[in-house]
Amino acid sequence: MRFQTSTVLILFIALSLSVSATADTSLCEAEVPFMALTEGPMAHWFAYYDKFQFDPSDRYVLAMEVGFEDRAPRADDAIVLGMIDLQDGNKWIPFAETTAWCWQQGAMLQWLPGSSEEVIYNIRTESDYASVIHNVFTGEKRQLPRPVYAVNPDGKSAVGLNFTRLGDTRPGYGYNGFEDPLHEELHPDSEGIYHLDLTTGESRTIINLNQIALGYGNETTALGKHWFNHLLYNTDGSRFIFLHRWHKENRKGRFTQGFTAAPDGSDIFCFNDNGMVSHFIWRDEKEILAWSTEKETGNKFHRYFDQSDRVEVVAPEVLIQDGHCTWSPCGNWILTDTYPDKERKQTLLLYRPADGKRVDLGRFFQERATEEQLRCDLHPSWNRAGTQICIDSLCSGQRQVYLLDVGAVIRN
Repeated sequence: MRFQTSTVLILFIALSLSVSATADTSLCEAEVPFMALTEGPMAHWFAYYDKFQFDPSDRYVLAMEVGFEDRAPRADDAIVLGMIDLQDGNKWIPFAETTAWCWQQGAMLQWLPGSSEEVIYNIRTESDYASVIHNVFTGEKRQLPRPVYAVNPDGKSAVGLNFTRLGDTRPGYGYNGFEDPLHEELHPDSEGIYHLDLTTGESRTIINLNQIALGYGNETTALGKHWFNHLLYNTDGSRFIFLHRWHKENRKGRFTQGFTAAPDGSDIFCFNDNGMVSHFIWRDEKEILAWSTEKETGNKFHRYFDQSDRVEVVAPEVLIQDGHCTWSPCGNWILTDTYPDKERKQTLLLYRPADGKRVDLGRFFQERATEEQLRCDLHPSWNRAGTQICIDSLCSGQRQVYLLDVGAVIRN
């Protein structure tokens, strides 16, 4: 595995990635060793940042493959699921296909927690969505009756939601192809978050939209359609986050509340009711890092302490933009990214709270997307050792997966 020389300006010629020979050259500025893991003519990406992309040995990197990038997926559009072998010349190893996917979060593909051989991902059946646990080495599969959103760190259970409703309320995050019978209802009591047993396949609704809308709503609750999004377990599986959102009048804007709950849906706690919670991550079983609005501090990264009123601002002069944030496996560094700036560059950076050190890892160009859901966020994810980072990027003119070596930064 060879990396490009660090601290250089790397020019990616679109022709070299089997894109049109007349395409413009795109730029990526990397400050650490950096390389492409995939190439054309097909596009590749992993999507969301809060799932295990690397297997426990850090040899195999999950990704998805598709033949178009210029429109929303249709019901019959299949993508290929595969993995990249970092010890065999970045060989692409396909193992499945699915038609249950979106641009921002893919098929929820991830390594099953606790397993070095099995992955889990969502599929479409004739009548609904489901999920599959798949041994990528033996090919053995086991289908579950409902799709997953977030998997408990114990690898035995998951939480999920209505991906059809999500596809309507937040295009690019849910799935297209089925009709939602509750489409016209703003906050139905038969719709919500469900718990799924990954061993038995049994599921049950644990939190419904009507329950939260009526219990925690405000003067804007009745103006638009409600949905749940962004579910994520804490590090020991004892709690999970969910966002409750609803459109304002005529879908002009949205209101967001942040909640945590026990795995069975009990003990619900609202940690933010100020209208905006965006990307977040658990640091441990109690502490949450989130880009959010607080009345006294505005839009910032905040630290929340579950089931308490304690809130702290994080690096307000340094981390000044929303981003897909995670903690390094060692717990010392925050990894995050930005949306494109005026030059259409996305910045990837590390921040160490202990001493305020910021390290910019690179800037990556992206043309303005014709639709918001078609954008390619960097969505950075760590390897298990905390020495390498994968990103998705359109810096070549095509969606591909890239690897950055940050071992020297982390050790410094």
